Amino acid sequence: MATTTKLPTQKQLFGHPVGLYILFFTEMWERFSYYGMRAILVLYLVAKTTEDNPGLGWTSGEALALYGWYTMLVYVASIPGGWIADKFLGQKKSVLYGGILLVIGHSVLAVEQMWAFYSGLGFIIAGVGLLKPNISTMVGGLYKQGDIRRDKGFTIFYIGINVGAFLSSLIVGTVGEVYGWHYGFGLAGIGMALGLLQYLLGQKYLKHVGNYLGESENTLEKEAMNRPLTKIEKDRVIVLFISFALVIIFWGAFEQAGGLMNLYASEKTDRVLSFSLPFIGNEIPASWFQSLNSMFIIFLGTSVAGYWARRKLKGKLSTGLFKMILGLIIMGTGFFFMSAAAVEFNNEGASAMYWLVLAYLFHTVGELCISPVALSYITKLAPLKYASFMMGIYFAMTGLGNKLAGLLGESASEYGEFAVFTGIAVFCIVFGFLVMLFRKKLETLTHGAEDDEHVITPDEA
Repeated sequence: MATTTKLPTQKQLFGHPVGLYILFFTEMWERFSYYGMRAILVLYLVAKTTEDNPGLGWTSGEALALYGWYTMLVYVASIPGGWIADKFLGQKKSVLYGGILLVIGHSVLAVEQMWAFYSGLGFIIAGVGLLKPNISTMVGGLYKQGDIRRDKGFTIFYIGINVGAFLSSLIVGTVGEVYGWHYGFGLAGIGMALGLLQYLLGQKYLKHVGNYLGESENTLEKEAMNRPLTKIEKDRVIVLFISFALVIIFWGAFEQAGGLMNLYASEKTDRVLSFSLPFIGNEIPASWFQSLNSMFIIFLGTSVAGYWARRKLKGKLSTGLFKMILGLIIMGTGFFFMSAAAVEFNNEGASAMYWLVLAYLFHTVGELCISPVALSYITKLAPLKYASFMMGIYFAMTGLGNKLAGLLGESASEYGEFAVFTGIAVFCIVFGFLVMLFRKKLETLTHGAEDDEHVITPDEA
């Protein structure tokens, strides 16, 4: 449900509120900093202390364990972050303070000391916890209930996330691997500072969203905050929690990208080209493969969103829950390409790069069906007074998926990559089809939350 019940006239750009693009660029730079650091974190941990670009010299198992805990806590922190916004600060101020904490965290990571390493991670966890759920809720607040543009708006916002992730994997990844890990960490901090600056400069387009609801002058909002949940609201919350099971499994598989698949690209993939590239020579940095996911999202994002909107207008099946189930199945299918890569490595001693490319392509299509859709789904179904809190729970489920990803990655040392990749593929596909069997029953519990979606005219917007 949107964060306001009545929206003033908003200035439009390319068919969407201008505020969407302010949040787009804020999240773009936040994700530049986060994914830039994520691209080199595991590689930094396992790099030997005696190398020209020394790391911490940890084992792969130790690095993946810390990666799992860190990425889990980053998202679990969204629960207190959402609660703080709903009760004390409002979403707008929470995003601001979260951005400040992120600038501090990434800057501290640039210091080559262990106290700085752990302190920096702590600041980043707190910063993402405040920023992540609340900026997503603000996006939903830009659209009226029933506005069919909402899903597409979240996809545009999601493209912003991936523009940042794409650039960071290339830029921060290259700086970290070639010139020094801590230079990469510092560059990520500069990116977050730019995001914070443009967020402050764009406040005039965000006046009506993200405000502290306790100070609202809107009588309907006050009543919605004070009354107990209705039967319809309770049913919708039940559907949201069931959909979160899809989220945990999806991210538990997908987040192999920064862990096991990152190490696989580094250690078992033939990355040597027959020609040289500027700055890097003829060997592609392992961190670059993580940019594939973001690149595919940038190119495919609006097309996928437009496809679902056209289906909806034609009366064809395109509910949020259906898209999320389909996304899990498609993403799971992508792991069969990693199984093929493992077979080739066992036979040849190295695997081709195209297996990673194909895997990331399927993972991306699956992600576009589940992740931006889930963000939009929450703003449609969540009770008004728990808007940020429910978004926080969603990101916490993402965090649990990240922890699961770390555990699965660690298990590869015992069972081997082929068993892990194939097991992930089979489980995701089977679980997706099982939930599909109960889809219609679950959708009745949404009480038509998506039934009245239509094209909003300029006068309505």
